[in-house]
Amino acid sequence: MGRRHRLVGIFGLAGRRILGRLRTTSSKQVLLSVLGVALAVTLMTTVSGIALGVGAENAIQSEGVDYWVVPEASTASSVAVSVGSPQLGETHSITERLRSDERIDYATPVQTQLLKLSSPDGSTQEYVLAAGIIPPDEPTTVVGVSTAELTPGDPHYADGMYDGPRTGELVLNSAGAELLGVSEGDEVTAMVGSSNATFTVVDVRDGDLSSGVGPVPVALVHLSELQTMTGSTQGDLADQLLVSTDSPSVKSDIENLYPQTSVVTQTGLAVRGASTSSLPLAMAAVSLVVAVLVGVLFVATMMGLEVNADRKNLAVLSAVGYRTGSQTLLVVAETVVVATVGGVVGVVTGIGGIYLTNALTQELLGVSVALFDPILVVYSVGVAAVIGLISSVYPAWLTWRTPTLEAMSHD
Repeated sequence: MGRRHRLVGIFGLAGRRILGRLRTTSSKQVLLSVLGVALAVTLMTTVSGIALGVGAENAIQSEGVDYWVVPEASTASSVAVSVGSPQLGETHSITERLRSDERIDYATPVQTQLLKLSSPDGSTQEYVLAAGIIPPDEPTTVVGVSTAELTPGDPHYADGMYDGPRTGELVLNSAGAELLGVSEGDEVTAMVGSSNATFTVVDVRDGDLSSGVGPVPVALVHLSELQTMTGSTQGDLADQLLVSTDSPSVKSDIENLYPQTSVVTQTGLAVRGASTSSLPLAMAAVSLVVAVLVGVLFVATMMGLEVNADRKNLAVLSAVGYRTGSQTLLVVAETVVVATVGGVVGVVTGIGGIYLTNALTQELLGVSVALFDPILVVYSVGVAAVIGLISSVYPAWLTWRTPTLEAMSHD
């Protein structure tokens, strides 16, 4: 109990000493230390939010889907081949095999691609997330958008030759229609790379797929028509496979469809867990390392200067009974408190950075890329406290070697 009260007293004194300096503005080192940590934590929080947004892959499910097959992002085989990210091959034939199973109500491959859509007069060009599917006979919902107005089947596929008639049908969600300023019956031009094609908006549906802090503009098209635009016809590629069934026995069969894939069980619209891709993890790790390095160098330097400027007061504390160990602990406490305050400021501005990032990407690309999670608050403040602990080594060493009598003799 005595040791705990001593620690509480030292941290209390540290807080009062810092407040005293801030009120008198006699030392700028404290403010600079807070600013340095705040900038480092702001960068880390913002980048971590982007990493969360990149890593949190929304599962593109239809209403009532019980299973979906997704490639393992870190591996690829002759069937799940790598095209930008791992994809599934021969998806039309696999889907036909699944649909012939009486236990399965509905199955479809899904290919996703960012398309640049141009309004009828060409005045507006925006990016939307396009999902290529094989619409069923009975309407269902994929990525929050109904397939009711899409022609069932995939006419352009034509038994693998991709020379059947194009439907040119496209269904937009309300966010996409509002972004482009189009409505049902309008023609839009879709572009990806050097490919372009004309589609007719056959329906605008209320229903949004959310990412980050806002809705994502989404378009539904026929799978083969999107494959033709993206160059995915060779190998009949798609990103994932959705299967709707009431029979649990189907799962074992689905698991044998492709090697090196994951079969996830879920009913209804949900969000898939964090991506196994190394990119989000790398982004978060780099931001953490940069924040710690910048924060430690800044705080250690500034608080070291502060200790040198405050040598006389430390000597006075020694004269009234504060031993060298207590003085050292006091300096450590002050450094941690300063860094933590900077961390709190950095979290606030970092959250602002996440919203600003989403505002910019929404304006430029039509999508939100960053995601705010309350765990970022705890994470960022914790990192700031760690920065304070590491940074305190240098000022604590300076305190330990400060001769009391020499400091008292200098005015």
